[in-house]
Amino acid sequence: MKLTTPTTHFQRGKFWPTLVGALAAVLLVACTPNPAAPTNVSDGPLATPQVAVPPSPTPEPEPEPVPSTFNIAAAGDVLPHIPVLQSAKVAAGYDFAPILAGIDPIIDQAALALCHMEVPLLEEGQKPTGYPMFGSTPVIADSLAAQGWDGCSTASNHSVDKGFTGVVSTIDRLESLGMGFTGTARTQEEATAQLYRVDHDDYQTVVAHLSYTEWLNGLSKPKDAPFAVNIMDAEVIIADATAAREVADLVVVSIHDGTEYQTAPNQSQLDIAAALAYSGVVDLYIGHHAHVPQPIELLPGGPRQEGMWTAYGLGNMLSNQSKESCCVAQTSNGLMMLTQVERNGDEPARVTGVSWRALTVDRHAGHRLYDLTELAAAGQGMGKLSAAEVAARHDLVVAAVGDQAPEALDLPQDGHASVTVLPRTP
Repeated sequence: MKLTTPTTHFQRGKFWPTLVGALAAVLLVACTPNPAAPTNVSDGPLATPQVAVPPSPTPEPEPEPVPSTFNIAAAGDVLPHIPVLQSAKVAAGYDFAPILAGIDPIIDQAALALCHMEVPLLEEGQKPTGYPMFGSTPVIADSLAAQGWDGCSTASNHSVDKGFTGVVSTIDRLESLGMGFTGTARTQEEATAQLYRVDHDDYQTVVAHLSYTEWLNGLSKPKDAPFAVNIMDAEVIIADATAAREVADLVVVSIHDGTEYQTAPNQSQLDIAAALAYSGVVDLYIGHHAHVPQPIELLPGGPRQEGMWTAYGLGNMLSNQSKESCCVAQTSNGLMMLTQVERNGDEPARVTGVSWRALTVDRHAGHRLYDLTELAAAGQGMGKLSAAEVAARHDLVVAAVGDQAPEALDLPQDGHASVTVLPRTP
């Protein structure tokens, strides 16, 4: 059944205008907003409340690296002629400590000390020999080790004066004292760089030392041991230095070359030094053999093209040579070269400067070795040397060295550094 809504029919009459007006009023009221009702002024959804986020903490800046330096001390030829051995003779054998004591303060303040042992060391009890076929008591190495020397270069024109036996006995003695050696070898495996680790402040720096000689005074390498001594050859040295840089931070090369008793480097010295500097793999060049001080210069080239400091010849550290005994006045003198090495953060190790101290031997006071720089600065004599003789000897050294490297009037302080002689590995 369909439900319908009943319909009422109005008749237009006298009440019609009144009804229309009433309806209009009702509609007007219904369409007028309620003034008390809240009004939403936003056409979109309600805004999400904003929450304040605290700023991220500022990271602490990386601390600036603290640079650290240490010094390498290197001296001239250790050439113990028979008169030197006689001065060291004591009832129980030999004692070189009193002879060497004059340079104790220098070695005490050096981090790494490298000597040049020019002659073979004999077995204990063998009779020493002098020029022209040297063989020294091994006790001299004992005194050097006790003074603080860490190792020696051993390639020289006298390396095989006692044959391969002398090469072996020399290395045996140095090794027994905990000293490093380079330039001669008992085996092929030993004919490589000697490595030293220098611990200084927060750094560990590995220094490689290589050594070569231009000749053997007409002698030949042992036939059964061609590795026994390193002969100077630019290509070989550069290859060896390149290999050494793979495991070392710094490469030092000692060269036994030059014209005896001549303060100017000869052409051979100039050529080999220039070649090594140009290679860019050698940091420091130490020269020997001339028996007189020679110039110290900064050659162009070197690692990172920062130059290679070159001492063409450090003269004699200990010998009987003098103007009176054989040679020229300058043979009484030598140099202690002091090389400053710096580390700074991740930067490579670099040589930042070279200075020197003058040394001299007083033959008439038992071959005592003196710090000539110290004596000259004080204007005083020592032992059998007058103040005038001290000044004259010092003047000869200054004239020979030149003006590129300063004289070290104050000793560097390296008490914070320690050295470890690293073993060679096959």
